[in-house]
Amino acid sequence: MDQPGDRENPESSPRRRTGGRSARVRQAILAATLDQIADHGTEGLTITEVAARAGVAETTIYRRWGTRTALIADAVTELAAEANPIPDTGALREDLRQLAQQIADLISRPGIARLLGTTVALSPDPEVAAARRHFWTTRFEQSSSIIQRAIRRGDLPPDTSPGDVIETLSAPLYFRLLVGDHPLDTAFIERCTDHAVTLYTTPDQPRRAANPRGHDLPHATDGQSTRKADDQGPI
Repeated sequence: MDQPGDRENPESSPRRRTGGRSARVRQAILAATLDQIADHGTEGLTITEVAARAGVAETTIYRRWGTRTALIADAVTELAAEANPIPDTGALREDLRQLAQQIADLISRPGIARLLGTTVALSPDPEVAAARRHFWTTRFEQSSSIIQRAIRRGDLPPDTSPGDVIETLSAPLYFRLLVGDHPLDTAFIERCTDHAVTLYTTPDQPRRAANPRGHDLPHATDGQSTRKADDQGPI
């Protein structure tokens, strides 16, 4: 028969966290994978080095991912889960500018452009292709709230496609870095933002879209020309 002192007290004994250690091991391995790619590229990535960086046995990696390609694919997917708070400034242009800056900062990190290029190079592989689709789908879903809020404020037409706006904003950033190999400087980010706002807003919306928190902009009063107000330049 159990003695009182032999029984485990559910209130005082430590509780096992389901998946806690497993999640930490996974994060360590994926972080090591990204570090390895940053240092040596995908062509120099080895399971041996990843295991050493993560402090795990090679068998742990093979048991979970099976192949080097699958490991790379999961690392790409992990990029989509990076914590970038979605901007909510109350102004469409500023939200898009901040989002563009986040994208630029992410893909300009050492090794990330190379990693994204790898997903294209390995696209015939179904695992990597699936990871690539998940990456883009997640990025667009996370950012769509910016466009939905702008529609509710009247900054964009009701039938605006969030995916189209985000694609217009972000595609030049990826192209410039991955294809043109040019830096993503502030002037280019501003230009991408202005192009997206101009393309999707109607003539009476651009100034609203650029105005933080929806404060009313001054209108021309009786006797004042709207042309004169416009000639004063952007607010």
